[in-house]
Amino acid sequence: MTVYSELSAAIGRRDGEAITEWARGLLDGIAAGALATTVVSHPLGFLCVPAHRSGDEGVCLHLWGPQWRRAALTTSPTHCHSWDLVSWVLAGVLRNQTVRLVDEADAPTHQVFEVRSSPDGDVLHPTGRLVRAEVEAVTTHRAGEGYTQRAGVFHQTLVPDPQGLVATVALGLTRPGGTDLSLGGLDTGAHRTRRESCPPEVAAQVVRAARAAIGGTRVAESAGAGE
Repeated sequence: MTVYSELSAAIGRRDGEAITEWARGLLDGIAAGALATTVVSHPLGFLCVPAHRSGDEGVCLHLWGPQWRRAALTTSPTHCHSWDLVSWVLAGVLRNQTVRLVDEADAPTHQVFEVRSSPDGDVLHPTGRLVRAEVEAVTTHRAGEGYTQRAGVFHQTLVPDPQGLVATVALGLTRPGGTDLSLGGLDTGAHRTRRESCPPEVAAQVVRAARAAIGGTRVAESAGAGE
C-alpha cells in the first residue's frame, strides 16, 4: 500500500491515532534530518510540508499559524481543485466554506481564472467567465475530525482563531480532465505567482510548532528541518 492509501483507509475508519502517529513520525524524521523536505508558503494562507507524491496521489501537511509570513495572494481565496481532497484535522479548528457560482453578465463580482501549476509556480489565466459568488454551506472541523472536498467544487478554508495553530493531513487524488480554478478581480490580467520556500530556520520552527501542537514527546529545540 502507498502512504496515500494507508492514510485514506485510516481516515475512512476514523483512526485518529494512526493518522497522528504517522504525522508525528514525519515531523520527527524531518527534525532529526532523516527526511529531507521543503516547507512551502502557499498563497492561500497556509504552509505546506510535502510528504508523498506518486502519480495522481499526493499527501501533505497543511499548517496555519500567525507567526509565519505567507506568500501574497493575487486572487480571492475561493478556488476549486482538479483533485479530490480528503483532510484530517490534527490540531486546531477550521471551517470549510463551499461556494456556488452564478453566471452574471450585468453585475459580476469576480472572474474565473485557470491556474496552471508547475515547479516554478502558478500561472493564472482569466477565462472570461464573469460570476457572482454565493456561500452555499459552511462546516466546522476540529482536531480528530475529517472532511472531504470533491474536485470541481469551489470552496475556501477559514481559520476562526487567527492566533491559533491549525494542522491537517491533506490527501489529494487527481481526477482526469479536471482544472484548477480560482476567483479573481474583474480587472486582473494573466500573471504568475511563486510559492516561496521557507528559510531553514523558519522551516525548523514550523516543524517544532506543528510537532508540539499534535502532542507527544516534543522535538529537541535544536532540531532543524532538512539539516
